[in-house]
Amino acid sequence: MASPDATGSSCRLEFAVQMSCQGCADAVKAALDAAPDVKLLELRPQEQSVLVETTVGAERVRELLENSGRRAVLKGMGGSSEAPPGGAAVAALGGPGGVQGLVRFLQLSPGRCLVDGAVSGLPPGPHGLHIHEFGDLSDSCNSCGGHFNPDGETHGGPQDQHRHAGDLGNIWADSEGRARFRIEDTRLKVSDIIGRSVVVAEGEDDLGRGSHPLSRVTGNSGPG
Repeated sequence: MASPDATGSSCRLEFAVQMSCQGCADAVKAALDAAPDVKLLELRPQEQSVLVETTVGAERVRELLENSGRRAVLKGMGGSSEAPPGGAAVAALGGPGGVQGLVRFLQLSPGRCLVDGAVSGLPPGPHGLHIHEFGDLSDSCNSCGGHFNPDGETHGGPQDQHRHAGDLGNIWADSEGRARFRIEDTRLKVSDIIGRSVVVAEGEDDLGRGSHPLSRVTGNSGPG
């Protein structure tokens, strides 16, 4: 299960934060200083800008900033100072029942891709998260094709040797229907996903370990 506060490789996040005085800046600094996994790099009240380096998800950092009483919006994401520059991509999600969200992809290194996102409007509980073959949304998820699978593998979990490249496991929606997640994947690359689609499934992905005929195809997680 993808954890909202999973730790791993660090990345840099830049936020636009409403700050009109030194007191605002002090409150923002205090909120971030209380989080051991968030390092404040730059605080520029006049530009209303905050730059941090962190190993937790962007949504978690945004919540920390807004807990200081200021509205915060993520402006950009990049690798740490030690990491070579990599590709990045963003996918906007939308679906029936008010489902909406945003997923960001960042190539941390040649063999590691960060998937950081938040989705709202979901039924509480686990939901499969997958990259699908096509970016065609003309018929919603029905026209997205199967899971992205350039190697011709069977379906599996994100830690399995044999899995689709697009198999990212499960995310968990809380009682309010919100899911936030931070995944580091060693199979997926940002360059592979351009022009494809991100799908949140209706149900839980069994990671290819179930007895249903679709277990080794889709994880029997239902439609998106």
